[in-house]
Amino acid sequence: MAVDRLKRVNELLRRELSRVFEVLVNPECQSLVTITDVRVAPDLRDATVFVSVYGDEQASQAVLALLAKKRSQIQHAMSRKVILKYTPRLRFELDQTAAKADRVMAILESLQLEEGGERAPAEPKTATGDDLA
Repeated sequence: MAVDRLKRVNELLRRELSRVFEVLVNPECQSLVTITDVRVAPDLRDATVFVSVYGDEQASQAVLALLAKKRSQIQHAMSRKVILKYTPRLRFELDQTAAKADRVMAILESLQLEEGGERAPAEPKTATGDDLA
C-alpha cells in the first residue's frame, strides 16, 4: 500500500474517531481527551490510537481503562462512518509527548537559572520604516 494512502487513512481515522469520542467518551470523562495520532498497519487490520489526557497519571489511567472498556463500541461506530476493506482493531496508547516537552522545558529553565539568573525572553523584531528601505 502506498505511503500516501496510509497517511490519508490515518488522518481520516483520526478525524472520525474524534467525532466518535465526542459522543461515546467525553460525556463519561472528567478529563480532556485528545487524539494526537493514529497509525494503521499496512494491511489495515490493526490501528494504534495515541491519546493525550489533560490531568494527572490517575486520570490518564482512568481514561485508558474507559477506552479499553468501550473499544468495541468505538470500533463499531467508526466502522459505520469509515468504509474500508477491513475495520482496523483499535489499540489505545497514552501519548507522552506533552509531558516529555514539559520536562525538557523545566530542565532548560533550571539550567538557565543556574547560569546566572533569569533572562528576559527575546523580543520579536518588528519592522519599522527604516528597516524597509
